[in-house]
Amino acid sequence: MNDTIYAPATGAGRAAVAVVRVSGPRAALAVQALAGDPPRPRQAALRRLAHGEVALDDALVLWFPGPASYTGEDAAEFHVHGGRAVVEAVLEALASEGLRLAEPGEFTRRAFENGKLDLTQAEGVADLIDAETDAQRRQALGQLGGALSQRYDAWRELLVQALAMLEAAVDFPDEELPEDVAARARPGLEALEAQIAAALVDASRGRRVRDGFRIALVGSPNAGKSTLLNALAERDAAIVTSTPGTTRDIIEVPLTLGGYKTLLADTAGLRETEDAIEAEGVRRARAWAAEADLRLWVIDAAMFHVKQNNELSVLRSGDWAVVNKIDLVDAYRLEELREILAAQGLKVIEMAARKPDGAEEARAALTSHVVEALSGAEFPAATRIRHAESLVEARTYIQRALSDVGLEVELAAEDVRLATRALSRITGRIDPEDVLDRVFSSFCIGK
Repeated sequence: MNDTIYAPATGAGRAAVAVVRVSGPRAALAVQALAGDPPRPRQAALRRLAHGEVALDDALVLWFPGPASYTGEDAAEFHVHGGRAVVEAVLEALASEGLRLAEPGEFTRRAFENGKLDLTQAEGVADLIDAETDAQRRQALGQLGGALSQRYDAWRELLVQALAMLEAAVDFPDEELPEDVAARARPGLEALEAQIAAALVDASRGRRVRDGFRIALVGSPNAGKSTLLNALAERDAAIVTSTPGTTRDIIEVPLTLGGYKTLLADTAGLRETEDAIEAEGVRRARAWAAEADLRLWVIDAAMFHVKQNNELSVLRSGDWAVVNKIDLVDAYRLEELREILAAQGLKVIEMAARKPDGAEEARAALTSHVVEALSGAEFPAATRIRHAESLVEARTYIQRALSDVGLEVELAAEDVRLATRALSRITGRIDPEDVLDRVFSSFCIGK
């Protein structure tokens, strides 16, 4: 990190203001080259930017001497007018001073490597930048504030305490220690194993807040899946015709329900077909539905019969049956459908999707379901797949240590040590270079 980096910190395009950031040992020289002596720390100063004899812009300049900066290094910001020519001129001037254009996420990576953030907080920065909903913002802000770090650090402390007891029994067998010193590690390990197990059950919640709650619309051709998608999206996202097989690929539409990101997918009608293209659409529909958090089985009230095995095979416990076109059948038929579907263990929603506000009951029910599924009293213990993977690894070592306590204390101590390392990888206390590359490569340039 001996080189000094620069990058635009705002998006490209016409804007009132653009921000160019600089960080590294030559940051002060860069400010001096363009704007004269650095201003007072953390106070904006209006300066004329120039490079040599060429005037660049009138801008606000901020100076952040390390370590009291975002990256922990000497850093500066130029708040210039947002025209493309202005930004490019400032970037070219910085490059000519020997500075290097930053890689994606390099500013935050330097903050991590200089101890300003741990790895979960750095991921919180990326999630906050990408946040599209209020729930995503809240979760990312909590993670940036250290909610995950505090939980993992508390768990790590429990492991360290257990390890101290086990190593005392191993290293000082002849000292006047309590005979059950190793066994005293068991209650703490059992409690921690239970906490991690509960966290793993809840692990998908954090990821679904980040990535979106996935809902698949499945059913026979012409049941009204595309009509329902358009009604929920409040726009014509899918083509609706009376021709069976119109939808042949997955049509994904992002929605915000109850403040949470939701991804709704219209899929090809499930049926046997000789058409190669439609058959591929059916295969993709099944694959998307299998990975969804909820499947809505859309049924034509007038055409439904119970032996629709192609459709039943994609459903899971807790899925819904959406009975569409109820305006085309009588009350006797509706009651018959309710009984049949209730016997399948499905929640039943009734609607006439083509009618004005015909899908409002479905929207309200989905909103309540998504909020219930994704909200929680506690901050989720995992918001990314790598967190869950490390938690699984730590739990496995703890379980192995519990089986060894009282029999092979040396092996139990080693397993607790490995569990500690697994937790430490989540926050980045120890982390291989390829994991860091994977985390920070997802950032935008300038952050």
